[in-house]
Amino acid sequence: MHLKFVGIDPETGKNGSPTAWVDLESADIVIQSFTADDETRAQCVENTAPGHTQGIPDHETVIRIPARLIPMLREACDVAERAQL
Repeated sequence: MHLKFVGIDPETGKNGSPTAWVDLESADIVIQSFTADDETRAQCVENTAPGHTQGIPDHETVIRIPARLIPMLREACDVAERAQL
C-alpha cells in the first residue's frame, strides 16, 4: 500500500485533522475524520442499507472508500457543495 496525501481540512489546527489520501495501488480513498455525534449516528442506523446489519461499530472512525464508489462520492460532494450556497 502506498498512500498519497491529497488534502487536509483548511479549518483545522494541529490536532484533530480531517484528511484525505489515495491508495495508489488500489485507487481507494482513505479518509480520517471526526466521530459522528449521537444524533448523526442514530440517523445512519435508521437508514441502514437494505440487507445490512444495523449499527455502526465504534471503531469505524477511519474510512476506506473503494474506488468503485468514487462516482457516488463525487455526487455527494456536489450535493454538499450546492447545499452550502
